[in-house]
Amino acid sequence: MLDITFGGRGQNRARVSRRGFLRVGTMTLGGLTLADALKQRAAAATAGRPSNKKSVIFFWQDGGPSHIETYDPKPEAPSEFRGPFGAIATAVPGVFINELFPKHAAIMDKLSIIRSVCHDNGDHYTAQSWVWTGYFGSTNTNPAPMYPSVGSIISKVRGPNQPGLPPYVAIPPGRYLNMRPGYQTGAYLGVATNPFCVDADPNSDHFQVQNLEFPVGINPGRVVDRQRLLTGLDRMRRTVDTSGQIDGIDRFNQIAFDLISSGRARKAFDVSQEDARLRDRYGRNSVGQGALLARRLIEAGVTFVSIHTAEWDNHSNIEPGMKNHAASLDPAVATLVEDLAQRGLYDDVIVLVMGEFGRTPRVNVNAGRDHWSNAFSVLLAGGGIQPGRIVGKTDDKAAWPIERPVKPADVLHTVYQLLGVDTTIHFLNRAGRPIPILNEGEPIAELL
Repeated sequence: MLDITFGGRGQNRARVSRRGFLRVGTMTLGGLTLADALKQRAAAATAGRPSNKKSVIFFWQDGGPSHIETYDPKPEAPSEFRGPFGAIATAVPGVFINELFPKHAAIMDKLSIIRSVCHDNGDHYTAQSWVWTGYFGSTNTNPAPMYPSVGSIISKVRGPNQPGLPPYVAIPPGRYLNMRPGYQTGAYLGVATNPFCVDADPNSDHFQVQNLEFPVGINPGRVVDRQRLLTGLDRMRRTVDTSGQIDGIDRFNQIAFDLISSGRARKAFDVSQEDARLRDRYGRNSVGQGALLARRLIEAGVTFVSIHTAEWDNHSNIEPGMKNHAASLDPAVATLVEDLAQRGLYDDVIVLVMGEFGRTPRVNVNAGRDHWSNAFSVLLAGGGIQPGRIVGKTDDKAAWPIERPVKPADVLHTVYQLLGVDTTIHFLNRAGRPIPILNEGEPIAELL
């Protein structure tokens, strides 16, 4: 996250308070900053960084949604497997999805579904890390992030599509506002690749993103004074840096300042500028307004946006729980896809809807479904994804893939290929060992 902080502690407090200092993320310029990240990205450009402008909007279904109550209904199964809802036809002949998603059904010719995603771990944290990174790594008992997330990889390799915007933004709604899941971070890539987190609900009448304004009483025209201080700090850093990596950092500090001084980011985050009727179509809730905000950010030049759609862990009372989820997700996804198409952005923006696993085929004694990693569904659209496709198939109770099993790494391979990210690129982990972006799987040919 980006802050501008003025003031200091200790014997130099008066001097530092008068001049101020820049802080990006949770680190000051003595550590890893946005400016450092921008410099790294410029270096990556000389090494053949991809030049396409594609981007990703990721609806993250935290907790694991039921695939039967979303994209893989089994209307002919016994009631204890079928669940409380039926299936409806879609715009693609022969393709049915759960009746809770009529707006999805109406635009199924613009969507594709993988029904055979699977892995072999039902622990939330392990599964979450797996689908975000493509690696089996972090666990509930050892939660420290071991591998960088897909958003962080894209942040590192691609950077923003337009200067003055962060490359990776996370929109956490509701009670998850202060949550910082390790699986969404850069791990050994460093804090510069962590998401810029929106610590507010975009559905609120008072929605405002912090850290994009100068503090009260600070004249933006005095930014040059702050930059002089930064230059002095850089000179001090050079006395302990013999690698030459700081050369030219002043130029990148200027770009970092642009994030708050140019107004581009503030405008992109201002969802109130949208027509009220369009906001209604997206849904006046945190998921719907988060999707609209994501579209604004992508349109402005952000490369990867995640939307945290929470509390899919329906161990009990799945009927009211799924009604509540679908009421926000159905219009949000469908309106976003239609909006992207109307704006000429459909071919450039991948829409990804995914959780960490599915739910048990049999409804439990509490009228809910428990964790099930052996089969779950993922939706993709836009960005070069072939539309109207169904990949894979589960058995008659949605328990196991019987056609075309797909691993989390295969989903990520597909996203990376469309964004022009070479998955054989290696980065050094904390032990100094070179680790490829992905070490298994391949792009899903049926979707490309």
